Amino acid sequence: MVVFEKPHALSDAPLHYCPGCTHGIVHRLVAEVMDELGIEGKTVGIAPVGCSVMAYNYFNCDMIEAAHGRAPAVATGVKRALPENVVFTYQGDGDLASIGMAETVHAAARNENITIIFINNAIYGMTGGQMAPTSLPGQVTQTSPYGRDTDHCGFPIKVCEMLSEIEGAEYLERVAVNNVKNVKNAKKAIKKAFQNQIDGKGFSLVEVISSCPTNWGLTPQKALEWIDEKMIPYYPLGVYKDRSAKEAE
Repeated sequence: MVVFEKPHALSDAPLHYCPGCTHGIVHRLVAEVMDELGIEGKTVGIAPVGCSVMAYNYFNCDMIEAAHGRAPAVATGVKRALPENVVFTYQGDGDLASIGMAETVHAAARNENITIIFINNAIYGMTGGQMAPTSLPGQVTQTSPYGRDTDHCGFPIKVCEMLSEIEGAEYLERVAVNNVKNVKNAKKAIKKAFQNQIDGKGFSLVEVISSCPTNWGLTPQKALEWIDEKMIPYYPLGVYKDRSAKEAE
């Protein structure tokens, strides 16, 4: 009896990510959800610039490459042109919360019926480890060697909290993938986000607290511990908005 195997929606291409990076875990969860919902053949993924720039190699669904930060705009166009298709974006924190903030906010305000998978590892990973909009206060990066100074650089942007104030957004949840329990919860959230789109409920975003051992300067194991010690206390996990569930109460 087979108890564990590679999802069909995940290709056989070797991942290019650094050792210990949790992008691979999230890729697998997205692929498992596509398999379970039977939507691989009608799914379109949008990958912009960032560590996930080559995501088109890893999923057996149609993929489109978007300009930096513009994935929600591209997803909006695809979904409106092909409303029967399932459309998701896969974006990092620098992409979504910096150059792409306007696209994210306005897609939520319009309640576009798309799914956003948002990877928050508190740093610009692909370009060398610069400070990101989500870098923690005091966090050392290539462009904040003495730690993020909130007096000079401002405070990190908490995306789920911010978008929860937008009336149009349907579903917002923050999860993590640094241990088995959190991975299971992350999959449930991703599946719910996709199901919301299938049901026509509107804009869903799942924020995934992830590790970047290379740019954090930590071993893979220490990076997972750092998520518990530093990331989650600043970015608490949980559901930040579920409009349909609230209306049903």
